[in-house]
Amino acid sequence: MKNYFTSLLNLVTICLALQLGGCASDPVLTQEPIVSGEQMLRESQGIASLGDRWKKGKLLVEKGDALVREGKSKIDEGNRMIEEGERIKLESEESYKNIKN
Repeated sequence: MKNYFTSLLNLVTICLALQLGGCASDPVLTQEPIVSGEQMLRESQGIASLGDRWKKGKLLVEKGDALVREGKSKIDEGNRMIEEGERIKLESEESYKNIKN
């Protein structure tokens, strides 16, 4: 039994030593590739074109919103004209009926 505990203690000691050795070593660093000036220029032009495209989209949304507001206003005006026209027609028909009677 004493032999078992001695072997176990030796095994634990070896494992601890290996862990400490692994923690004490320098970490492996991966080096990012260096970006060339041309690559930076291409990427920045791509980003700039995305920004321009976004601005165009924003302008379209704003113009569309303005058209929708204008359209709703015209629809409201058209509905008021229809209501007034219907009212005038009914009044005229009533007046005609009163004259005929």
